[in-house]
Amino acid sequence: MGGEVEILVRRRILRLALYPLLAAAAICAAGYVLPSDVAGVLDGVTANSLKGHVSFLASDLLEGRSTPSRGLEIAAEYIASQFRRAGLEPITGDSYFQDGAAAPPRRGPSTQAAEPIPLRNVIGVLRGSDPVLADTCVVVSAHYDHLGRKPEGEGDLIYNGANDDASGTAAVIDIAAALSRLPVRPKRTVVFIAFAGEERGLLGSRYYAAHPLFPLQKTVAGINLEQLGRTDDVTGPVVSKAYVTGFDYSDAGPLLQETGDLLGVVFARHEENNDKFFTASDNAALAQAGVPAHTVSVGFIFPDYHRPSDHWEKLDYGNMAKVVRALTAGVYRIANSAETVRWNQENPRTERFRRARETAPAVEVARP
Repeated sequence: MGGEVEILVRRRILRLALYPLLAAAAICAAGYVLPSDVAGVLDGVTANSLKGHVSFLASDLLEGRSTPSRGLEIAAEYIASQFRRAGLEPITGDSYFQDGAAAPPRRGPSTQAAEPIPLRNVIGVLRGSDPVLADTCVVVSAHYDHLGRKPEGEGDLIYNGANDDASGTAAVIDIAAALSRLPVRPKRTVVFIAFAGEERGLLGSRYYAAHPLFPLQKTVAGINLEQLGRTDDVTGPVVSKAYVTGFDYSDAGPLLQETGDLLGVVFARHEENNDKFFTASDNAALAQAGVPAHTVSVGFIFPDYHRPSDHWEKLDYGNMAKVVRALTAGVYRIANSAETVRWNQENPRTERFRRARETAPAVEVARP
């Protein structure tokens, strides 16, 4: 009996000794090793943290965050306070706000020019650590506005917009907080943007693309986040998985996919919506200006989409935290790489974006 116990103990010791080697081999097999300090900060992205952000942004107090509205102003101040808490640099002085105005897209046959609409983007900067690459940047974004409230009627009148897109905004906040805790920041600068006016025609992102705070030629990628909290997509449940619009348009999709594999999250191409939704969110404004920019969503249409019933209690925060941790690792990888994300020249759908990339001015900025 004593001999059997000794054999079992020796086997256990051998397994414990081999475990780190086997784990490392599994990571290396994927072709990319997640740095240990990055893995360490991912623990700060939790279900409760995300729930806290979403439950405030999607509360009745903010009355649906229409652009413009008092509720949207409160949301902007909240996001700025979180950027300040994370230690992000403001864009000018002590301000995180890019104020402007943009006209909504024309609808119908009218030739009359549209109330440019006043808007406020919220922007925080995590300066890169490399003396050369810090002059380039990665944009991580989401829209923080929604549809406001019904003017009259009975029952629930507020479009709370929890999944669309308080979830994406919460993810931007927590990715910023996680990366700011790194002992050594990514080599490239990371610019975190909460866009206003997406629901009124991508107004905030269009304004930023026309008045960039960092040269578009030096913006190596854009990762836009939409609808990360609901797993009950109308096409079926989406768990431990997210879709990258225009997945095969640039290197960004495959890079996110490979990094996600290390953390048990699949970043994939949606066969039906890959092309259709590429120009449906705020990534479109940057892509049309030449930046390889994509939107990441857990699902595209969920049962409460654009309804007052899009409430914070309905999100799956455990799954959301898992996806956001993988996104944090993916953003770090893109921002820390000396290699630049490139449009896929083999895909004919990227031609106009590649042309815009080639002709984008290298030095234009519009600091307030």
